[in-house]
Amino acid sequence: MSTTQTKVTVMGAGLVGTLLGIYLARRKYDVHVFERRPDMRHANVDVGRSINLAVSERGWHALEKIGLDKLVRPLAIPMYGRMIHPENGEVKYQPYGKDGQAIYSISRKLFNESLVTIAEEEYGVSFHFNEKCWDINLNNAIAHFENTITGMRLNVKSDVIFGADGSFSTVRNSMMKTERYNYSQTYLDHGYKELTIPANADGTHKIDKNALHIWPRGNYMLIALPNTDGTFTCTLFMPYKGEISYEALNTNEKVTAFFSKTFPDALALMPNLEKEYKKNPTSSLVTISCYPWCHESNVGLIGDAAHSMVPFFGQGMNCGFEDVRILDEVIDKNQEDWTNILADYQESRKPNTDAIQELARLNFIEMRDLIADEKFLLRKKIEARLSELYPEKWIPLYTMVTFSHTPYARALKYGRRQDKVLKKILALPNIETEWQTMDFAEVLNEYFVTVEN
Repeated sequence: MSTTQTKVTVMGAGLVGTLLGIYLARRKYDVHVFERRPDMRHANVDVGRSINLAVSERGWHALEKIGLDKLVRPLAIPMYGRMIHPENGEVKYQPYGKDGQAIYSISRKLFNESLVTIAEEEYGVSFHFNEKCWDINLNNAIAHFENTITGMRLNVKSDVIFGADGSFSTVRNSMMKTERYNYSQTYLDHGYKELTIPANADGTHKIDKNALHIWPRGNYMLIALPNTDGTFTCTLFMPYKGEISYEALNTNEKVTAFFSKTFPDALALMPNLEKEYKKNPTSSLVTISCYPWCHESNVGLIGDAAHSMVPFFGQGMNCGFEDVRILDEVIDKNQEDWTNILADYQESRKPNTDAIQELARLNFIEMRDLIADEKFLLRKKIEARLSELYPEKWIPLYTMVTFSHTPYARALKYGRRQDKVLKKILALPNIETEWQTMDFAEVLNEYFVTVEN
């Protein structure tokens, strides 16, 4: 615990910023969270990207550490695997793990609102809404705000400022003005649009609620995640431009014709498709990397402000929550020395967030192009077999990322080695018919040596 009250300003009342506020308030810091938008609990506020969240082990672990998991779990629905809807209509199920392992679908807005209320009422975090930050004095840890309703300006001096203000962070923009600051942003050619599968009249789900549904179609795809009110939040990923694109599907007739041909079983469940397609925005998909994340002992970045990623491994929020947990551990290690705290925090996290950004990009290709492919399905079956035969030595990449605390960088390293091994196995004679009876020991020896070392 801090012996003197440290004042911390957190920029951004999203999920990561709010959880960070709770963690710091537990240490008896004087925590103030500033948000440019209105209070989402009392206004119809867009809380950011609309893609539903999938809470997995890293996210749960950060919540469990402070006892919030019990409050959050009733808001979430377990998804035990992927339900693949191929073009031929033969739906196939792919479990995520074993022994009932699941990721959990949760509404971003509902989750965020609940965390803000808990932070405010149970931990004494002070929230300031409608406050737009227009600049940061990095050396003196002073944040400059303008109220979006009254226009009044406010200067806030703190001991430490954290930028949890998302992909287009004002805090990071201030840091980018310093010497030798590294920054990059890369957009996919694809965008996304939110759509809905409504509930049945009795409030039940129209399709299996305990799976993440995917309609993979090569250069585009549709996914659907369940909500507790019986609806599904669907997300269409498609190129901005091209023969089949958001630019090309510019009339109701074209949209309906496209869905009728490409996603006919989904279309049958979406009575409001034309209205929602026209009304809902098309949003971009960006990867943002930067370094350093911190300025001396005064200012740090966390979550998307430090490492925005595309959503295809479902790790954006989970990674941000892990940032918070690791930072908390680093504070204990360095005993309130904020220069060392921030330095250790960024050095610990940067290699791992680089790795999950890369894994997220690669998983987009898997979800879009491969999961309905017969060779890919065989590969997954063989990988599950290897995990059964050698549970201590062969842990699938997806399991390492989603159901463990294995550092992302290590998971990427092992995943690349596993990929080489699986390619060798798939090239073996008669593998399609004999994989269930093989022990693969000879092929795996080199991999096992590298894992042990």
